[in-house]
Amino acid sequence: MRATMLASAALLLGAIVSSADQASKVRERDASWVAPADRNARANPLANRPDAVAGGRKLFHQRCSTCHGEDGRGTAYGPDLTTAEVQAQTDGSLFWKISSGDTRTGMPGFSFLPEPQRWQLVLHVRSHRGGTGSPQP
Repeated sequence: MRATMLASAALLLGAIVSSADQASKVRERDASWVAPADRNARANPLANRPDAVAGGRKLFHQRCSTCHGEDGRGTAYGPDLTTAEVQAQTDGSLFWKISSGDTRTGMPGFSFLPEPQRWQLVLHVRSHRGGTGSPQP
């Protein structure tokens, strides 16, 4: 009985360590994935609508958090969206990436979502400025 309990404890500890190790690995951002110039220049029509961020947060948790993490800080499946490199991209670039996806890295395209919802996702990504992983006020 004691041996069984020790073996179970060892397996549990191994699973916890493995899970923690996996959580610490975040997929690198593909720096070569760049939006075309005409898409890069697009302005977010919802930029002056702070109330639209809530819709983006909801969509993010439904569609994006599996790969990018609940806080946007990335997982083994998707890069950290709070980094300076991501935040430095234009709204048009982020919109294009959300819309078209990147099959080389496994990022699905979300062009099936209505445009306003994709712009809301951009607003939500922007709410993580500063790399805190928490939305900024």
